[in-house]
Amino acid sequence: MDYDVAGKLCEVKSSIPEGVTLVAVSKFHPNEYIEAAYAEGQRVFGESHEQELSKKYDTLPKDIQWHFIGHLQTNKVKYIAPYISMVDAVDSLKLLKEINKQAAKHDRVIDVLLELHIAQEATKYGLTIDACRQLLDDGEWRNLNNVRICGLMMMASNTDDENQIRSEFIQAADFFDEVKAKYFADSAAFCQRSWGMSHDYKIAVECRSTMVRVGTTIFGPRVY
Repeated sequence: MDYDVAGKLCEVKSSIPEGVTLVAVSKFHPNEYIEAAYAEGQRVFGESHEQELSKKYDTLPKDIQWHFIGHLQTNKVKYIAPYISMVDAVDSLKLLKEINKQAAKHDRVIDVLLELHIAQEATKYGLTIDACRQLLDDGEWRNLNNVRICGLMMMASNTDDENQIRSEFIQAADFFDEVKAKYFADSAAFCQRSWGMSHDYKIAVECRSTMVRVGTTIFGPRVY
């Protein structure tokens, strides 16, 4: 292995405040890179392709907490439901219901985050703030006993404008406060504000992020 995963991981960890979860985004990286991070104590990894994730799950230590971080198609949920630790990007009631259905088959409760679309880019998935309010107001999620909504996630616009990135993160953080007070005041589990990636995670933690997804900075350029 010619890339210093352990060194890069330690650098990232030392730049993240205590209490912020690091999801090491390992998609398109080989098992040996994950093993190097694992040897340094990293246990939370993010993948976004079901087949690649399933292979890694089968061949890597079972105490790894796998996060599904990409756009999850409903027809793929059944494959990851037996073991997934968290689905980070739930962008519809339909998907939420499917996760609940598949989790129930395995007698599990699967943790999820609701994905917001705040960025100024049509290519990103997620619920608008209004659509997220509507989903929560409708209340159907309250009857889903095999999913647990643990917070919100979003991705900032892909821009070099730090002021825009910061304002999008702050918008998400303010909305989190609204949602927490209105729908989850009694839920200790609803505590995650998941924003920040390799290029903007330092801004994200300044904007109250509790969970950052960092891949390239730890593992280097992806091998497709």
